Amino acid sequence: MAPAVKTAMERTLIFSIAAVYIALQLTQFELLIYLLGGLVFVAIVLLLPKLKGMTLWLTLSFMVTGAVLLWLQKADARIWFESAGINVTIVTLFLFAPLFGIPVRLPAYVEALKKFYEVNLRSKSALFLGTQVLTQLMGVFINVGSIPVVYQMVYVKPQPGMNLLLANALNRGFAGAILWSPYFAAMTLVTSALGLPWSSVLPYMLGLAILSLVVSWLVDYRELLHGDLEESSQDVGNKERAVFPFGLGIYLIAAIIVILAMERMIDLPMVLLICLAALSYPLLWCFVQGEMTVYKEGFKNHVTVTLPALRKEITLFLAAGFFSGSIGVTRFGEVIPSLLEHIPLLVSFTFSIFTVALIAGTSFIGLHPIVPVTILAGSIDPLDVQISPIYFAVLLLGSWALSNPVSPASAVNNLLAGLLKKSVFEVAKPNYKFAACMALGLLVYLLVLVRF
Repeated sequence: MAPAVKTAMERTLIFSIAAVYIALQLTQFELLIYLLGGLVFVAIVLLLPKLKGMTLWLTLSFMVTGAVLLWLQKADARIWFESAGINVTIVTLFLFAPLFGIPVRLPAYVEALKKFYEVNLRSKSALFLGTQVLTQLMGVFINVGSIPVVYQMVYVKPQPGMNLLLANALNRGFAGAILWSPYFAAMTLVTSALGLPWSSVLPYMLGLAILSLVVSWLVDYRELLHGDLEESSQDVGNKERAVFPFGLGIYLIAAIIVILAMERMIDLPMVLLICLAALSYPLLWCFVQGEMTVYKEGFKNHVTVTLPALRKEITLFLAAGFFSGSIGVTRFGEVIPSLLEHIPLLVSFTFSIFTVALIAGTSFIGLHPIVPVTILAGSIDPLDVQISPIYFAVLLLGSWALSNPVSPASAVNNLLAGLLKKSVFEVAKPNYKFAACMALGLLVYLLVLVRF
């Protein structure tokens, strides 16, 4: 079979999965559960030959182990198909959410941002924090695409002694976006599994995102302070000022407001609201700005380039969802709380430490955070470990975010390693201290602000 035909088949299958999922959410027609699960099984079989290395073995392990667990539990056919469809929400998000990033890449905005960088971020501290904040803001809308966009602005001029520091800022900025972006797989997975609206966790996640900035700066404080002292003695000469591009600022703020408004006004799952907004809002913005050519090129690039590049993630995430469903029919959700009761500490606190250690530890050795997060969110009742659903959501999202910069398998670390021509471990190593401090900060944050 010709590669172009196979690619078209894969693309059609992925779009079909999203279409059936949307139809199921709108109609609740029970037979669609079986059609959706069947499409997922077909997609995994079709995409499996594309996988290599650890991703291949993980996907196979999830499918085989999940099948064995369901067989041992004598689960009926409905459970098999429901388990297969657990992470379909993420696939649907992959199809639509990237469309929000098309207006962000408008040439006028990118040029204005470059000027803003060159003019205003003169010291090491300002450049470091500015890079982290901008990566976080851009990452909310264009995901991993924020890394090359901000990288091109930051590295346009040589920055002596700043290469790894700026890589840290990019890495941690992306982690900050994981915390609160409604367009990320992390937020969709957690809020869907726990039945929470995005707006209910947003205030807590924004606070944690700010905390990540503070922790990041403190971790690299000595190097940044030394740079500031050196540069403050130099005559910067040029007193020109530049502001953040007004149009881009309005677009980013309005995109968040649109989602919040839709969530309150339209009684639909969050994923469907994002799909509606992604199809209409960026298109309308580009039309008003007279940039329909950019929109058409961005849309075509998304369908023909971005989606095929996500085949590995889509297959792994679907397999992880199936495995999570198989875990759900066992007594795993009851076993963990009963084991924690034997430890002479509050169950809620012990479980929090266990969760952070599990997600960060498995990420450290190369396992994608979606695996432990899917299992925990789908099998643990937060009330059984004496915490609220919001507390559980903040715990899971916070653990996912802090583990991303230290994972040798994360897309960001691998992308930065290629851009900087360093090994992935060289890129990840400076973030070990950050992850440890954020883990401690997350536990304190939960205890003080979120409560149980």
